[in-house]
Amino acid sequence: MYAKLYSATVSGIDGHIVEVEVDISNGLPQFDIVGLPDSAVRESRDRVRAAIKNSGHSFPMQRITTNLAPADMKKEGSRFDLAISLGILLASGQLQAEPLQHTLLLGELSLEGVLRPLNGVLPMVMEAKARGFTSVVLPASNAEEAALVDGLDVLPVETLQQAVAFLQGETHLEPYVRTPVDHDDRRVSEDFSDVRGQHHVKRALEVAAAGMHNILLIGPPGSGKTMLARRIPSILPNLSAKEALEVTKIYSTAGLLTERGKLVSSRPFRAPHHTISAAGLIGGGTIPKPGEVSLAHHGVLFLDEMPEFSKNALEVLRQPLEDREVTLSRARAQFTFPSAFMLVGSLNPCPCSSDLWKIHSLSGY
Repeated sequence: MYAKLYSATVSGIDGHIVEVEVDISNGLPQFDIVGLPDSAVRESRDRVRAAIKNSGHSFPMQRITTNLAPADMKKEGSRFDLAISLGILLASGQLQAEPLQHTLLLGELSLEGVLRPLNGVLPMVMEAKARGFTSVVLPASNAEEAALVDGLDVLPVETLQQAVAFLQGETHLEPYVRTPVDHDDRRVSEDFSDVRGQHHVKRALEVAAAGMHNILLIGPPGSGKTMLARRIPSILPNLSAKEALEVTKIYSTAGLLTERGKLVSSRPFRAPHHTISAAGLIGGGTIPKPGEVSLAHHGVLFLDEMPEFSKNALEVLRQPLEDREVTLSRARAQFTFPSAFMLVGSLNPCPCSSDLWKIHSLSGY
């Protein structure tokens, strides 16, 4: 008994379609998941077993093998729960449904069969559209985010049982319709117009903002360097629709969307602490995640007290500043993250100019 469904995963900030194959055969009861799953995917065995039982179905007491293809790509997260559960029900004959070649299935299951929200839905749905899928079934709390991508039927479900009833034709799901929102309607809490005086600095910042040029602020403590830097996004041009989608995709992958389903309408402003590591700045990890330079894409990266940052952290900024992207290589894959940002640094003056000399030496001068 065999069933094949489709789900997706995120690698870097890009979505990838994953084939979920389920085979049920005679033998001692066993539930295996293969295809380079991480611990969160392997733990889905217990979630899926409990969710199927608590949704009123029987979990097959046979040998169950689930393959996540392509097998050479690392799979992480809990987004395969829904596809695995439905695959088991299909393969065991408890679910009778039409072929689902053009339907993407996303969702984490609780033990009682309720679907929980996911991170990274936007890049996965974008990839599904590019691959010719026509619909996506996912948690209701992610429906608005998925609806940012036009051309797909977004079908929100609350529970596993609701998904089963829909696939069997017992109930009808209306595709989610997103209310149009003006992406130019940005919200800025700190405005450049609040600043009084500082005319020369304000003029320099306006010139830098007009061309997205990098700038270094030098002044004694309390002179307003940080205050001015935090207000730079308010004088930058509004994000275009394409830029807003790019930034939202990055923040969705990183799990930093404050409002699911809302396009990021304001230019990002990132101000990491000086103790940040090089990996924290440019991204990293076993499966690399975007760092601060990517989270500041189309916005501002502010390095306060710049000489306090480690030499290694400052040196790794060279590639993103020059190429507007970061490339991280691993044994199994290569990841590229966008990093077109405006760098703003600040430091205190020193009579011996030691701080300035440190900055110049790290820049290669």
